[in-house]
Amino acid sequence: MVELDADSIRISLHVLAVSVWIGGQLIMAALVPVLRVAGPEVPRQAANRFGRVAWPFFALAVLTGLWNLVELDFDGLETSYHVTLGIKMLAVAVSGGAAAVHSLTNSPRLRALTGALALVAALAALFLGVLLVT
Repeated sequence: MVELDADSIRISLHVLAVSVWIGGQLIMAALVPVLRVAGPEVPRQAANRFGRVAWPFFALAVLTGLWNLVELDFDGLETSYHVTLGIKMLAVAVSGGAAAVHSLTNSPRLRALTGALALVAALAALFLGVLLVT
C-alpha cells in the first residue's frame, strides 16, 4: 500500500515550486511580445504580478531543497554527486540572482540578459536535479 509520508510531501512541494518558477518564466517569455502590443507598461505590470507568485515559490523551492539536503546521507555518496549538487546549487543562486536584477533594473538590455540568464540557470538546475535522482 502507498503511504503518505514526509518524503512524498517534501518532494511534491519541491517539484511544484520548481514548476511554478520555471514554467512561469517560460510563459512570461512567450507573452512579452503580445503584452507589448497592449501597451508599453503592460509587460512590466504582468511581470510584477508574476513576481508576487514566483518569488514565494522560489523561496519554497530553496527551503524544500535545503530540507532535501538534511535528509541525505552524504557518507554514502560519490564525489560526482557532491560536485553535481554544488553546481546545481550554484545554478539556483544564479537563477535567483539574475531574476532579482531583472526585476530591479530599468535597462532594457540588462533586463533581457538577466531574464534569459535566470531561465537558463533554472533549466540547468532542473536538469542537474534530475541527474541527482537518477
